[in-house]
Order: sequence, then structure tokens, then C-alpha cells
Amino acid sequence: MIIVSHPDLTDIADYWYVAEDKILRDTAIARPVNIIVHSLQEVNQALSRGEYFWVDIARDGIVLYELPGNALATPQPLTAADAYEMASCYFRDQLRSLDQWIELAEYSVSRTSQEEDWSRKAAFNLHQATETAYACFLLVRTPYFPRSHNIKFLRSLAEDSEPRLIEAWPRAARIDRRRFELLKRAYVEARYSASYEIDNDDLNALARSVRALREMVDTVSRERIETLRTDAGL
Repeated sequence: MIIVSHPDLTDIADYWYVAEDKILRDTAIARPVNIIVHSLQEVNQALSRGEYFWVDIARDGIVLYELPGNALATPQPLTAADAYEMASCYFRDQLRSLDQWIELAEYSVSRTSQEEDWSRKAAFNLHQATETAYACFLLVRTPYFPRSHNIKFLRSLAEDSEPRLIEAWPRAARIDRRRFELLKRAYVEARYSASYEIDNDDLNALARSVRALREMVDTVSRERIETLRTDAGL
């Protein structure tokens, strides 16, 4: 995690893509490393609310480099009632957004026979639906969602926390792994690259996985919220 002095510096695509690429290619590191970037104000606000993702980092994290005068705020306790309310709001908002992305994707797929460009729009909408599904799950479970559009990274975060989500994405066959890679690339290439191609078989298979992911996220998130509600005595 990188903590910066201004929100503008949190944009990975504008400021950190070279560093991210170097880390990915550095054989001395020899393990997957993903960058997440947040402003000091944002981190300290989360600590003051007692959000446990940030409290854990402040307590257990190892500082690699720090400028003087940029200390983290003292973590405050998060009440059980606040945790329940926060998770409930995240779930409501993110699930509604997820359903809208799925609806947009289904409409786009229905238009692919009329204009080829709709296939790229469908792929992008399916990518956004996938990203939003993981945002919904992670915000309810942690509550934290990294500023990343890399759905492979988001998938690993979510599946490490909840193995049931693994079932959404078949990965034993090469064609399934290729399809997920097409979906991962869609965030940039489906919008900006005329060479990006995806056919209806791929789109329909990805749409089935996205709908399965949506149902799994719905189930496990409701379980989490019920646990938080019980803990809060509500």
C-alpha cells in the first residue's frame, strides 16, 4: 500500500503504472505484488471510523518508507452497530449497481447481431459487472475495496476471503481461462482498441459466470450482514 499526500496521486493508471509493471517483471521479488494507493486523509478518516481493514494495517503493517510528519491517526473502535449499518448500505448500493451493469450487458449482447461494435460494449459491461460484484463482496466483508480495475486481482482478494466464490469461474479448461483473460482486458481494450475481438459464445459464457457470481455474492453478503446484525443485537 502506498499512502500519498493528495487524492490526484491515487490514480494508478496516471501515476503508478510504470512502478506496477516493474514490480510485476522483477524476478527478485518472485511473488505476486499488487499496488493499492490511497491519500493520507482518506486513510486517517477510515482509521478514525475504526474500519477494521485499516486498523489491521496500522497495527500489523511494516513501514518500508515514511516521510516525517505523516503519521497515521490513532485507530478508533468500530461499534458493532456501525459495522452493520455500513455493510448494509454498501450491499444495497453495490448490488443495485451490479444489477444495472448486468442489464446493460444483456442489452448489449442482444444487439451484437446488428452491429459488431456492440460486442465490445457487452464485454466492457460484463467487466464492470464483475468489478462491481467484487466491490459489493469486499465492502460488505472487510469493508474495503482497492482502487483497481484488475478483476484478476480483485478475484484473488475475494476468493481468498470466501472460497465459495471460486465456483463462479470455470478455470480447468484453457478456453475458460482465455475467456476470463478476455474479460480482464475488456476494461481498456474493449473501449480503445479496434483489434479487440470477442464472439457471442464467449460473451454468453462470461455472462453465465457473471450471473453466477452475482448470486453467490448476494448469498454470502447476506450471511455476513446477518452475522453483523446479530453481533449488534439488532
